[in-house]
Amino acid sequence: MGSVDIRNVSKSYGPAQALADVSLSIAEGEFFGLLGPSGGGKTTLLRAIAGFVEPDAGTITVDGKPIQNVPVNKRDIGLMFQNYALFPHLSVRENLGFGLSVRHRPKAEIDARVDELLALVRLEAFGDRKPRQLSGGQQQRVALARALATNPRVLLLDEPLGALDKNLREEMQIELKQIQREIGITTIFVTHDQEEALTLSDRIAIMRDGGVEQVGAPRQIYERPDTAFAARFLGAANFFTGTVEGNDGALTRVRLGDGTVFTTTDAAAPGRQVTLAVRPEKMFTTSPDTAPNRISGRILQEVFTGTAVTYRLDAMGQTVSVFAQNGGSALPATGDMLTVGFDPANAVILADTPAPQAA
Repeated sequence: MGSVDIRNVSKSYGPAQALADVSLSIAEGEFFGLLGPSGGGKTTLLRAIAGFVEPDAGTITVDGKPIQNVPVNKRDIGLMFQNYALFPHLSVRENLGFGLSVRHRPKAEIDARVDELLALVRLEAFGDRKPRQLSGGQQQRVALARALATNPRVLLLDEPLGALDKNLREEMQIELKQIQREIGITTIFVTHDQEEALTLSDRIAIMRDGGVEQVGAPRQIYERPDTAFAARFLGAANFFTGTVEGNDGALTRVRLGDGTVFTTTDAAAPGRQVTLAVRPEKMFTTSPDTAPNRISGRILQEVFTGTAVTYRLDAMGQTVSVFAQNGGSALPATGDMLTVGFDPANAVILADTPAPQAA
């Protein structure tokens, strides 16, 4: 069921290149996320797989068979959009059975399949209701069930949870992942939400300007980003640019412009200019004096979220973000001096140097 192979796919709209030589392989049963900013190419790629966009170059295959010249309704692909596109005049049961009825399936088969789908999304008691009588989360589940009605080989989701509020979206992330695992369908979804990508995806492709910036498991990209863009788009990061001074065994010394020397376990040749990325939560405020890498600065801002505090420090001629858990003890406040440390293993040398400025 549903391996997808995308090879050298490009698409332009006049002078604007929406997709630039994109190649990806999605395994059977995988939950694959396309993450990126608006205009990055993720929705265009999803629409090309669905058949709504014809690529200018390249090939797309499902289970090894090219699908470029196959009509949308013959591609055996399920689609779910952000606005759900439910038929308001039809009941939930009629919405779920619509795709099967237009394929002229027997009524008994349609009724049995609709019963299966209602059970799958836990809406057995809502079959006779109209969409307007459902909550946002219930409508989302109906839209998902309808996309699965014809037993497609591949499921495409375009911002599937974007219309939901934060609490419901978090709840539905877990439910969507559980349903996908239960039926084992290959799923490709578009999102600009970092947390959603991390929660749902087996692997993520970060897209930028029509190309693929990095592909990997969520933890891999988060912990070991290749570029400053990937580091910044999948979370938050501090960037420190300097020159490799030398190596001490397993540690590489990087001297910054202000003379500060940091060490990293990443290898790099002496004399090379590099950018180190350090996640805010990797910086610790307890016993920083024992850390190989230390930063001191004045707190410019504190953002308290209950379970944690994010500090913005004025340090080393730049703003440094630090994430601290609320452990119940007294926390420093705006205007205080704060010293933090980080381990060399948590300083990642990026492929692109220097880091681009934050927007």
